[in-house]
Order: sequence, then C-alpha cells, then structure tokens
Amino acid sequence: MTIETNLWGHTGVPLEKQRFNWHEMAGQPISKLDDDAFTRVRIILLNGLELDALRLKHIASRLNNELRVPLAQLRRVEQHQATMINWLISADHSPLETTIAYEQVAIEVTAAVAQQEPDPYQAQTYRFGLLEDFDHLYRYSAMLDRLEGKDANNIVQGYTDIVPGRDTINEHRAPEDDVRDSYQKENAQLITKLHSTLITAAEYQTHDYYMNIGPTFADPVARQLYAEIASIEEQHVTQYGSLQDPDESLLEKILIHEATEVYTYYSCSLSETNPRLKAIWERFLDYELGHLTFVSELFKQYERRDPAEVLGNTIPQPLPFASQRDFIRPVLFDEKHMSSRSTKYIPSSEESQATVDARSLLNSSGSPTSAVSAGYQWAPGTELSRNVAKRENHDAKN
Repeated sequence: MTIETNLWGHTGVPLEKQRFNWHEMAGQPISKLDDDAFTRVRIILLNGLELDALRLKHIASRLNNELRVPLAQLRRVEQHQATMINWLISADHSPLETTIAYEQVAIEVTAAVAQQEPDPYQAQTYRFGLLEDFDHLYRYSAMLDRLEGKDANNIVQGYTDIVPGRDTINEHRAPEDDVRDSYQKENAQLITKLHSTLITAAEYQTHDYYMNIGPTFADPVARQLYAEIASIEEQHVTQYGSLQDPDESLLEKILIHEATEVYTYYSCSLSETNPRLKAIWERFLDYELGHLTFVSELFKQYERRDPAEVLGNTIPQPLPFASQRDFIRPVLFDEKHMSSRSTKYIPSSEESQATVDARSLLNSSGSPTSAVSAGYQWAPGTELSRNVAKRENHDAKN
C-alpha cells in the first residue's frame, strides 16, 4: 500500500457488509520468538484502541438515547475486531512476557508520538510519561528473570533498552498533580487529537490488563508489583485523557476516535512485516473507513456540521514502528528527574506537599518495584546463567 494523503475521502466497507466467523476470530496466533517484536507491538496497540472505542461508545449510549442503536451496531463489529486482534497473541506468552510486551508498546509508541507531536506541551507530556513506562519495563524484566528465569530481551528483541527510568517509587503523585492542560479544539492540529486518543487508549488497556492479571500471581512480590504499577497506569490514563478538550461533543470525540483508528491501521499496514497480519490490517483499515463514513453521517445528522471541520482533508504522516532508542536515551538523561505540580512540569525538588505526603503514605512499608529489582542489572541471559558462568570461571582459575 502506498502512502495516501486523501484517505478521508474513501468510504470503506459499509457496516452491514463487515462480517466475521468464530474460526477467523480465534485464528492462528503469531510466533512469540520468530515474529518481529513490532508485530506484537502493533497487535497490542490496535487491541487497546478497539477496546477504547467500545468503552467510549458504551458511555455515549448511556448519555444519548438517539445514538443507542447505531452505536450498538458499530460496537458489535469492533468487538469482533478486538477479538480477532487479541487472539493473535500466542498461548506460550506467559502473563509476565505479555507484560513486557505491553511496556515495549508504551515506550516505543509514546516515543514516536512525542517526536511527531507539534504541540510542545503535549510533546513534553509524552516524554514525561514514557520515562515512567521505561522504568516499568526494567522492574518487570527483573521479575521475569527472578520468577521465571527468562530474559526479557527475548520479547523486546534488542529494540528497547532494559535499564532504569524515572524510579517507580518516585512516580506516585497526588491526583491534582496528574491532570494536564488540554488542547483547544479550535486551534489544535488533527494529529494532536489523534495522538492523545491513541496513547490514552493504549494506557487504559495496560491499566486494565495489570488489574486483571496481577491477582492471579501466587508470588507475593509479583502481586504487589502489579498493584503498584497499575496505580501509575491509572495516573497515566488521567494524564493523557486530560490532554483532550472536554468541550468536544460526544459525537465529535467519537468521530476523532474513528479517525484515530483509520490512522493507526493505516500506519500499521504500511510497516507490517508479517504478510498475514498485513492483510488483516488492510482489511480492518477498510472497515474503519466504513466506520468513519457511518459516524460522519451521524455527525452531519445530529450536529449539522461538516466532519471536514474536525478532520480536514488530508491524513497526517503515518506513525513509525521502529526502535526509538536514539531519542529516548537523551530524554532519559535530561528529564529523568522531572516531576509535575498541578499542570506544570517541574524539577522533582519542587513537588507539592500533597504529592510528597501521598507518596510517603503509599511507600510507608516499602516499594515493591524497588524490592523486585534490588541489585538487578540486565545483561544477556538470566541472573542464574550469569551466576553459573561466574562459578565456572572461578573454578577454572582455581
């Protein structure tokens, strides 16, 4: 597929012609080790976006009687899309390995967004958040090594560094210090609206996954680890969600969400290396163009507005799916010790008393993320294999 700038002009597949069956929805999964890591990144990202589409339309249906039936029709297709995407993750991924993949999504996609974002404040918000997810990857990697004896690099495949970011123990803030200034819908570029929709969806999915999978661990440190990081993920949903203009109408937000889905499937279809999945992304791109056409008609009918007022006439440059290491390393060096106070970003020494007090209370019996990684430093292989190698070298010398 070639890069198109006038993608909004395509009507896509009509909603009534979008069909699924159980066999294809629960189809062949990817290979955990043979498929490229960014194939899994795309799967997780798109699943989160579809689940967020469902969530937004459920909320809208509770608030608008006239939209209940058309939104139910959209949701049914989106449910089946999400199923077909999520079932691509193979059963040999342990929950911790899937967690590593979720954090790679949060790091690499947010870093790509931060570089493309034209609004300086929004871009800083993405840089601020990605350094926290960067640390989460390191903490979960220690847990994977020490609980399952596995190397997290088998999942991230060398694309993403496994080193500490902004220490998770210091990420806990008072709620009022996690709310951000929103873009203004009249002035913001479309890509700014797409970015905030996409990253909010991704973080929401991560939060929900940790809340669901965390209690299933028998290991007490693992249970606490998921509890602590899930709390930060809620902060991230608060942070990224508040970047969106609350004065946008429900239908306007749904329109932007559908445009975000078109944009993301389009980006994924351009970069996918697995031919079978590339065909799925292209199929769903056509489906999403149909959804966008469907919602655009609702927008015209109920708001008496032209969707082009919101979307413009051209689709933004596609999102790249590649290692963002060269961008992340200097950001880590320059901004690791930043924090936030109200809607502003500040040095950590200037945090509010409310944040200091909230953090002290939460960490009063210690931090699970600090405990799980005490003395840990990632290197190829696992701690156990490295210790065996050290003993063998020691014995050989003696």
